[in-house]
Amino acid sequence: MLQDFWFNVEYGINHVLDINAYDHVLFLIVLTVPYLFKDWKRVLLLVSMFTLGHTLSLVLAAYNIVSVNAQIVEFLIPVSIFIVALYNVFTAGKGAQKEKVGVLFLSTLFFGLIHGLGFAREFQMFLGESDSKLILLLEFALGIELAQVIIVFVVLFLGYLVQTLFRFSKRDWVMVLSAIVIGLVIPMILNSDYLA
Repeated sequence: MLQDFWFNVEYGINHVLDINAYDHVLFLIVLTVPYLFKDWKRVLLLVSMFTLGHTLSLVLAAYNIVSVNAQIVEFLIPVSIFIVALYNVFTAGKGAQKEKVGVLFLSTLFFGLIHGLGFAREFQMFLGESDSKLILLLEFALGIELAQVIIVFVVLFLGYLVQTLFRFSKRDWVMVLSAIVIGLVIPMILNSDYLA
């Protein structure tokens, strides 16, 4: 039982940290980069909203409540990353991330739903004919959350180093990292089967 639990948690961790499917990591980078360590509660809440959206769409797919065109989802995932990165570029240094919870949290939840749908088919195969789908989903979600916390910590730590040791302004750090991510996702958008 414990072995199964760890297997499912590890599966969630590997899903996020998969080097061949780094869209999840890119999204977390652009979500986290505007923040500092002192904002950890807000960042954790944002990341949890993303996990919630991700898990919700997997639940809907696992119980065959929703089925979507994979090509559209594969197109929307890099688009969602692009939107957040662009938002960072235009709001860098303006304190937009300090605003009320509303829009940022709801959009993060929505992007979580999209990212979850992108993984739904593979996850359905993983579930197979399992009787305990919900438990499996929750263990997988725990793995996702753990991996996301690791990535968030790394991004915050790098931000701290760059801004303290190398005297980068926070605005420049947000701009540079967001611009790099934009550069990485534009080819993903252009090469998607949806546009082919």
